[in-house]
Amino acid sequence: MSARECYFHVHGLPAPQGSKRHVGHGVMVESSKRVAPWREAVKWAAIGTMCAQRITRPLDGPLSVRMVFALPRPASAPKSRRHPDRKPDLDKLLRSTMDALTDAGLIADDARVVEFTRLAKVYAFDSPGSVDFVGAVIHVAMMEDGA
Repeated sequence: MSARECYFHVHGLPAPQGSKRHVGHGVMVESSKRVAPWREAVKWAAIGTMCAQRITRPLDGPLSVRMVFALPRPASAPKSRRHPDRKPDLDKLLRSTMDALTDAGLIADDARVVEFTRLAKVYAFDSPGSVDFVGAVIHVAMMEDGA
């Protein structure tokens, strides 16, 4: 792994970045109380990996990202349901996580992402070879020139 890429796990319950609501005097707050703890978990996992890999500046250029969110299987979900095709929305999980990566200083701006090689949500602990924790697996890499 070089300073041009970063791979890490985030442990915790992935939370979607949904709408904000107005509470008065121009103040907006998140609708979900789970967003802040999730974003903090992502931020500190990214910072820890950056320190371990001695990444001192944000990745700034065309980026390729792979993200797999591992969700707990609800007790009410039938065993025949193989995919978490209910809430939370994948795009909203992505939004909260990308904002946290920017806050951590791993990436300069989420607008730098030009491709997602994989973006998925799966049930944790579901099958051999699946993600064996609740959270996310994230890989961010600078793309080669001309790619």
